[in-house]
Amino acid sequence: MSTLIRGVRYAILSAALMGLAGPALAHHSFSMFDNEHQTKIEGTVTKFEWTNPHVYIQLAVSEAGGVKNYTVECANPGILNRVGWKFNVVKPGDKVKMVVAPLRDNPTGGGLLHEMVLPDGRVLNNGGFAGAATIHY
Repeated sequence: MSTLIRGVRYAILSAALMGLAGPALAHHSFSMFDNEHQTKIEGTVTKFEWTNPHVYIQLAVSEAGGVKNYTVECANPGILNRVGWKFNVVKPGDKVKMVVAPLRDNPTGGGLLHEMVLPDGRVLNNGGFAGAATIHY
């Protein structure tokens, strides 16, 4: 086999491997969440997005002075499936209780889910990557 053909094969293989590394490098860390100060929130689900790379739950929480909207980040659908979630486990109108690690720069605007109590009393977690809830309902 000629040196030119080997060089072309090497270049194609190298480009393919670099392309696979891109998504792994693009994933964010969880330092934006304050895991040391987990908090409890209760509210009504306004939106449930079962999407990659993360599932999101929009929650309307009644507070003094009105309703505050929270965006709660969860793991991806594959991880959540393995710990008991389904695409229809939560729906708009459900009243849920959550333990979240709040956002560091906006503690009342959202957070990372650690644990959720569904209207029927079932408790779901966010899979291993988020860590265990340090407080519970």
